[in-house]
Amino acid sequence: MSEAPAGLDRLRHFIATATRLATPAGLAQSAELEAEFAALIRHDDWLPDACTVPHPQYYQQYLLHCDPLERFSLVSFVWGPGQQTPVHDHEVWGYVGMLRGAEVNQRYTRAADGRLSTLGEPDTLRPGDVERLSPQEGDIHRVSNAFADQVSISVHMYGGNIGAVSRHVYDPATGQAKPFVSGYSAASIPNLWDRSAAVRAALPAQ
Repeated sequence: MSEAPAGLDRLRHFIATATRLATPAGLAQSAELEAEFAALIRHDDWLPDACTVPHPQYYQQYLLHCDPLERFSLVSFVWGPGQQTPVHDHEVWGYVGMLRGAEVNQRYTRAADGRLSTLGEPDTLRPGDVERLSPQEGDIHRVSNAFADQVSISVHMYGGNIGAVSRHVYDPATGQAKPFVSGYSAASIPNLWDRSAAVRAALPAQ
């Protein structure tokens, strides 16, 4: 078993902050939440190794934490060289933070007849960058690894249990929408809550 990363307290702190900001009805995007997320992403010493492993064919979506009431979730996306998503939406709000490497985000708009067209030029996210997603503002996009020869990793926060949200992938030529549920790339999640070593170390000497 690999040791927990030295900065895991950062992730615990962020999850505790998001939980405090949530209400029984849910968690909304806010300046405070975005600032806390950006502060987490500015550091690269907290992501567990098991959540950084690429797949030779498919991008990976590792669950880091899901709120017990499914008001929010946090995942790491691991992009192998040249990998990309289909064109898709989310049906919930989100923040995307770049941790390692870089990714390219191309947004789309959907006309009344269902056809898609690109919305502006692609954006490139680099370590420390944060992008906001909202269904109300249009959240159809395609994301790809900016590199053909290295792994990239981003961290995403969503206003729901994203792996269990029914959303859509789109045919970029016709705009036809197809329902899908992403699930997660691993059957287990990191143990963020074993603080026993730190507590033990603080005990008075016997």
